[in-house]
Amino acid sequence: MTDAILVLEDGRVFRGESYGAVGETFGEAVFTTGMTGYQETLTDPSYHRQVVVQTAPHIGNTGVNDEDDESDRIWVAGYVVRDPARVPSNWRSTEDLGTRLARSGVVGISGVDTRALTRHLRERGAMRVGVSSVERDPQALLARVLEQPQMTGANLSLEVSTPEAYTVDAIGEHRFTVAALDLGIKRNVPRRLAARGVTTHVLPANSTLGDLLSVGADAVFFSPGPGDPATADHAVLLAQEVMKRSMPLFGICFGSQILGRALGFGTYKLGYGHRGINQPVMDRGTGKVEVTSHNHGFAVDAPLEGVADTGFGRVEVSHVCLNDNVVEGLRALDVPAFTVQYHPEAAAGPHDADYLFDRFVELVERPGQVRKQLINGGK
Repeated sequence: MTDAILVLEDGRVFRGESYGAVGETFGEAVFTTGMTGYQETLTDPSYHRQVVVQTAPHIGNTGVNDEDDESDRIWVAGYVVRDPARVPSNWRSTEDLGTRLARSGVVGISGVDTRALTRHLRERGAMRVGVSSVERDPQALLARVLEQPQMTGANLSLEVSTPEAYTVDAIGEHRFTVAALDLGIKRNVPRRLAARGVTTHVLPANSTLGDLLSVGADAVFFSPGPGDPATADHAVLLAQEVMKRSMPLFGICFGSQILGRALGFGTYKLGYGHRGINQPVMDRGTGKVEVTSHNHGFAVDAPLEGVADTGFGRVEVSHVCLNDNVVEGLRALDVPAFTVQYHPEAAAGPHDADYLFDRFVELVERPGQVRKQLINGGK
């Protein structure tokens, strides 16, 4: 094992051993509370430029495989674990996690007190960090950490988006066509739509309205993704053009923030964000509480009570996080558009919110009736 150090931008130092590739990496230190789904986390484009701290102490127990990746590569900038599995045990495993990280060039650190690190980030907020298994001097590493860009103001969509459009066909009978703007999409989104008879055309983040319309779209989807939504002006203007045409529109996570901005609301950075698969969210229309998967460091600044008047008619907050009252969904009452800040497509679970894809399909099929049901609390 090679010694490694982790240095936060406020000077806090953690020591451990290298895990994955030997080298040096920088990013924003964030923590995720999921006890499972680490392969999906690593390959989620929304974690681009972030050093992920796993709060669960044992990581890598089930190894990795060739089927569960959410994209074609690992996107995290670095990885921090306490006690990595020495030998994976699962019938689907094709490789151990440490080998996969090393093969992918992902610099990590193990043997770290991740509970203490998580408490520090909860108290001080997400911040820049460096992880190195080649540098021995914490002060030298700290100097390089302070040279790194902040996540606030980062425009990252084009860095993770597909360079060329591609299509995921419907399973069974084709019912509808959706144009999905790839701001950092995960593979399970078009899979969930395909299972409902939807053919999805995944388009680059810089696509135009003409590009969306050219695929014969019945509806539009704005995907999750990384970065600061305040920088995504192109996507905001595109969302407004879609709503002007009253096309059904659904946005998840970063896509929710984009639609929030398109409706006239602001966005802001959370102290340490929501990342994990155990976040309680209430659907205010039905009163149902869902356990949900989250990965967001920014949120929409919309009024929690009442109905807001916007340039596209009336809008209300549809979902709220029960931990901290952060806005977790928006519902437009006069145009066919809705959003959620969390991840109903989460392949690793939980699957409480999978019904939202049914709601999207129903919105395409019966826009007026579905909007009436949503306004009346699902009745």
